[in-house]
Order: sequence, then structure tokens, then C-alpha cells
Amino acid sequence: MPNMAESPGTVRATPDRVTAATRVVAVATALALIVLSIGWELSWAPTGHGRLALKALPLVAALPGLLRHRMYTYRWLSLAVWLYVAEGAVRVTDRAPSNWLAGAELALAIVLFTACATQVRWRHAMARRLAQADDPRAAAGTAH
Repeated sequence: MPNMAESPGTVRATPDRVTAATRVVAVATALALIVLSIGWELSWAPTGHGRLALKALPLVAALPGLLRHRMYTYRWLSLAVWLYVAEGAVRVTDRAPSNWLAGAELALAIVLFTACATQVRWRHAMARRLAQADDPRAAAGTAH
């Protein structure tokens, strides 16, 4: 069944290697952070009553957008992921096993940020190149 939001003449292009690779990395690290967040707070090193497992909800909300290549999702997730970096940086000084889990959270969050930022920058650069190819005057005054 065709997508009703697209016009009938629209041709969907397959993503290039960088776009596809950063998408895979972003989805994989988001899933890993979800599993880590839930497992950490509910079974591996629980703190309190497990309410901190709710910190995985923004990542769960981001998954559909990541899977559909939504630029908006990659943008807001690249900002929201810094909350996980901050938590990991603060909790890395805890006692074991929390410090190991915090280190894993810190590493995964930095990888997720890198994938999202690369995705956004690459897609903007590709759109700019396509616009310049269509209209050479679009690049007028932008050369440094």
C-alpha cells in the first residue's frame, strides 16, 4: 500500500552508507541504553523502588523516529542524550556494580550522541550538495 503522505511521483531513494550506518548505530545504542536503564534500576543495582527505570521512556519514545529516519528525532535525541551522559558521569564514582553500569551508560550515551550528530550533519551536507547541483546560484556567496 503506498504512503498517502507522499505524492504519486515521489521516488524514495535508498540511504547512502553513512546514513545507513549511523542509523544502525543510533538504533542499537538506543536499545542498549533502554536495556541498561531498565536492568540497572530493576535488578542489577536497584536504587529505591525502581522508579528510576522511567528514565528509559524518552529513549523508547525516540525509537519510532529513529527507525523512520525522522530528522527531528535525531536532533532532539542528540540533545536529550546529554542527560544520560550527566547521570553516568555522576554515578561512575559509586561503588560496584553501579560504577560499571554508569561507565557503560556514559560510553553508550556518547556513542549515541556521535551517531545522531553525524546523521544530522551528513544529511544537511547532502541536502546542501543536492540544492547546489540543482541551482548553482544557491551557492553564491557561500564559498570561503
